[in-house]
Amino acid sequence: MRISDVLRGKGTQVITVPPDTTVRRLLAVLAEHRIGAVVVSGDGRAVDGIASERDIVRALARRGAAVMSEPVTAIYTAEVHTVTPQTPIEEVMRMMTERRVRHAPVVAEGRLHGIVSIGDVVKIRIGELETERTALSDYITGGR
Repeated sequence: MRISDVLRGKGTQVITVPPDTTVRRLLAVLAEHRIGAVVVSGDGRAVDGIASERDIVRALARRGAAVMSEPVTAIYTAEVHTVTPQTPIEEVMRMMTERRVRHAPVVAEGRLHGIVSIGDVVKIRIGELETERTALSDYITGGR
C-alpha cells in the first residue's frame, strides 16, 4: 500500500495557515477542525513549515503565555519531512518512528496534495494485517 491509498480513504483536504498567523489563532484553527497540526503555507500550495500542538506546548514551556501573540513562524517546525503519493506505507511508518514526527505533508510536483498522520498510517496498516489474518485463517480452516 502507498500513501495514495491513505488519501483515497481520508481525502486530500489540508488545513493551512499563512506564516503571519498568531499562535492564538493557530490554537483556534486546531480546535475548530479537531486536528493536531496544520501546514504553514504562504500560498496554500507550498509547504513552508508545520505547526503542531507539540510545538505550541514546547513554546509555552520555554517562553510562557507571551508566545500566544507571536506569529506561528516563531514556533513552527521549518524542517518538514514530506512524502509523495507513491511512498510505501512501511517507509512512512519508519520515517515517522525514526524522526519522531506525527504528521507528514504529501507533496507531488512541488504542490501540497494532502497530509497523513501516524494515526492514518497505523489505521491502514491494521486493516492490512486484519485482511492477512482473515485470509490465513480461511486458508487454514478451509473456509472462504
